[in-house]
Amino acid sequence: MDIRHFRYFVTVAETGNITHAAEKLGMEQPPLSQQIRQLETMLKVSLFRRQPRGVSLTEAGRALLPHARLILDLRRQFIENAHGLSRGEKGHLRIGLAGAVPLLPSIPFAVRQFSNIAPGVTLSLEESNTPALCEALLSYRIDIAILRPPVPNDANVQVIPLLDEPTLIALPKGHPFTDQPEIHLSKLTSEPLIIFPRELGPGFFDAILAAYRDAGVTPSLGQQAPQITGTIPLVAAGLGVSIVPQSLRQLHTGGVTFHKIANPAPHATLAIGLRMGEQPPLIEHFISVLKQTCQSDDLLMHDLSPN
Repeated sequence: MDIRHFRYFVTVAETGNITHAAEKLGMEQPPLSQQIRQLETMLKVSLFRRQPRGVSLTEAGRALLPHARLILDLRRQFIENAHGLSRGEKGHLRIGLAGAVPLLPSIPFAVRQFSNIAPGVTLSLEESNTPALCEALLSYRIDIAILRPPVPNDANVQVIPLLDEPTLIALPKGHPFTDQPEIHLSKLTSEPLIIFPRELGPGFFDAILAAYRDAGVTPSLGQQAPQITGTIPLVAAGLGVSIVPQSLRQLHTGGVTFHKIANPAPHATLAIGLRMGEQPPLIEHFISVLKQTCQSDDLLMHDLSPN
């Protein structure tokens, strides 16, 4: 018995006529009659009553027809799912996001774009820091990460550059420089710099300190924030100033103003993190959409001009 027998059985049952069923199946009537008799022999049960103008289902035929339809439907679903997986349009994709990444317009837009293109894919998102994302990748808890390079030296993670996000200076409202749209870092040398622990994002941390160094000053390190987004409430509380990715301006904190940084200015670099080796079609498909979105929507990010 193979899948053809189920298709023959269902088609004859739906047409009620072997000749019409044969035409629908694209075969001759005698071979179809032979296949139906062969199926009945294998099952040891009569499926049809032969009548002068066609056939009708027996009690056994009526009982078995739903199961035959289910088998054919499962076969169709199996093939559709296999083809969807091969095209990267089916499955479950777990995405890890570094701190403040969800606030960058291009990233949620890319996720929405991918959901529209591949509605058969279930997407799961979780936010963490770069070292934790690398560990989650290697332990197969996530499939792809959008992180802030570099990755830990012992992380066997493939890194693909994605974009460099501009940064802004965050000042507490009422600061003497509040009315200045652009500020040089040398003017802030006496201000406590609120920054996150280096292990949460060593690349961005080092870029901030390097920008101060290139400006000819050494920052006065103030209170540490538990994460990148956590710097904004501390600035609003008047505990210092901070340098943040431009997308954090969307937090709409009333006690903070944002200002362009005069060169030298650091960038908040983002990259795609993957496990080493060949990637399945689903991940390749998402990367393609993500790259296209980040390139074509670069203006979205730069339209977030400071106050």
